[in-house]
Amino acid sequence: MLKVNNLKVKYGVIEAVRGIDFEVKSGEIVTIIGANGAGKTSTLNAIFNLVKKEGEVKFVDADISNVPTHGIVKRGLSLVPEGRKIFINLTVEENLKIGAYVNEENFEEKKEEMYKLFPRLKEKRGNYGGSLSGGEQQMLAIARALMSEPKMLVLDEPSLGLAPIIVKDVFETLVNLNKKDDVTILLVEQNAAAALKIANRGYVMENGKIVLEDEAKTLLGSEEIKKKYLGME
Repeated sequence: MLKVNNLKVKYGVIEAVRGIDFEVKSGEIVTIIGANGAGKTSTLNAIFNLVKKEGEVKFVDADISNVPTHGIVKRGLSLVPEGRKIFINLTVEENLKIGAYVNEENFEEKKEEMYKLFPRLKEKRGNYGGSLSGGEQQMLAIARALMSEPKMLVLDEPSLGLAPIIVKDVFETLVNLNKKDDVTILLVEQNAAAALKIANRGYVMENGKIVLEDEAKTLLGSEEIKKKYLGME
């Protein structure tokens, strides 16, 4: 579904992403793990043309390397950005309406689906985004991204700053979206253990390069991964 070839991102003289290749097949949950500063967020921003890049990005067999961000969303690829980036001065419902800008005719129907998926959002539908807890904001960020009915959902550090019990809920939601709603997922995470437990496959990034790729369960059992990313000796 998504194929990335020789992707490079530079900020001045700094090479954040150094010629990486990876792919996500339809129906998979794939994770990219790595330490802070490994190049994970730059990779996602490059896919969505939020930063200048070199290389090729294909989505559902079409080259989207030079497609503007809103055009990428219209094709069915949706991003939940790092730090959630909801609109704090808009209500929950208004945030959802913005997420539905490519699919406005189905707004009411999709909105109710999101309220079933995240009942807490229904309770807070008239509240401003800035008044929500971190967990509620993450739910809203995911719901907003789903309003465009994406074929594939891309998430950047969804566990960041959340309590473990909320992280568990968020990751269970991702598994349900994948299994029940057939949403393909690309998940970028520092929380390697949580990500690898729900993923089919994983890529490990270090200093702008992919240094390892394998089945998620194999990576989870790797001594090197345990030491470097899971804090286990």
